[in-house]
Amino acid sequence: MRAKYVAVLDIRSSEITAVVGERGVNNTFIIKSKYASGYEGFAEGELLDVGSFVSAISEVVKSTLASNGGIKSFYVGVPGEFINLVSVDKTLSFPYARKVTQADVQTLVGMAAPADDEVWRTVRHSCLYYVLSDKRKVISPAGAVSDGLQGKFCFYKCRNSFIGCIMDAFKRFKEIASVNLIPICHAEAMYLVEPEMRNKCTALLDLGFISSSYSVIYGDGLLYSESFSVGIGHVAVYLMAELDIPYEVALTFLSTVNLNAKEKLSGTEECVYKGKTYAFSTMTLRDRIREGLDGICETVDECKRNYTGKSVDGSALLITGEGIKTVRGAAEHISGRLERKVEVIAPKIPYYDKPAFSSVLSLLDTALSDER
Repeated sequence: MRAKYVAVLDIRSSEITAVVGERGVNNTFIIKSKYASGYEGFAEGELLDVGSFVSAISEVVKSTLASNGGIKSFYVGVPGEFINLVSVDKTLSFPYARKVTQADVQTLVGMAAPADDEVWRTVRHSCLYYVLSDKRKVISPAGAVSDGLQGKFCFYKCRNSFIGCIMDAFKRFKEIASVNLIPICHAEAMYLVEPEMRNKCTALLDLGFISSSYSVIYGDGLLYSESFSVGIGHVAVYLMAELDIPYEVALTFLSTVNLNAKEKLSGTEECVYKGKTYAFSTMTLRDRIREGLDGICETVDECKRNYTGKSVDGSALLITGEGIKTVRGAAEHISGRLERKVEVIAPKIPYYDKPAFSSVLSLLDTALSDER
């Protein structure tokens, strides 16, 4: 495989996707291959079925290697439920004012780095900002004159048990020499959110199928990140329980009902499954779906209360992930329920300009930047 290509593995809560791609013109991507496999998922920071997880990774990696020669490494996205964010402020003093070097920056990072333990291992770090002795905040301090350097860092620590499961899946592929871990929450924040918006402090909700993440972005890192085992799939489960219908029927109604449509207010929605017809009034379905979404909103509200740092009230809540477009009108309902402006974001690339592609393209962008 040519060096300009990278292979990434996107682990979502219901599906695992392997993509090989390179950088295209105008910050687009050229996708060489894409393979996906469903699996049992995860909840509460634990894989629901380790065997299913390992098998899904093995399947997509095997297909990727069969269609792409020369792959020696994989970049693997780590879901928020397996990430512990550690924030650290550290200061390095110099005996006199001088130009800050890159070696100084690395020394400061080393001073700030938290120790690994039996449960957590640091897999990546970023700096929200550096502060010079004249109180200026900068992103790249090398070359600036100062008699000291302060940095606000965030370190992303991954659960060791999850790393072990990933390595178990890759150990059968002898040609893979390295596996690099990327926190999905960090990759999405850096790729999807413009620097000007990040510098104002912004909240991002990645609404998944079984699991979702709420992060507060500032500068080149995260001030806060919390994941919770609630997603759009739980709305389907709620619908299934409330209406006594099969799960597959509930999923169908989620994708056919429009919460904002003015027509058919007194109509019915039908779904035929295994020869049986399920019919409910449009209003009944809308009410139940809204109630299910309210449960997600309550959890997001709790995340916001748990975060006590720099205010995000002045900016819109950014939402991405496969869950936000499953139900038409979901964003508007969430906005009304949270009493906050909501903006759905996705990659700005033709065909891939959908929230469902946000994590995989964010990982691809981060991996290509690392390779460069």
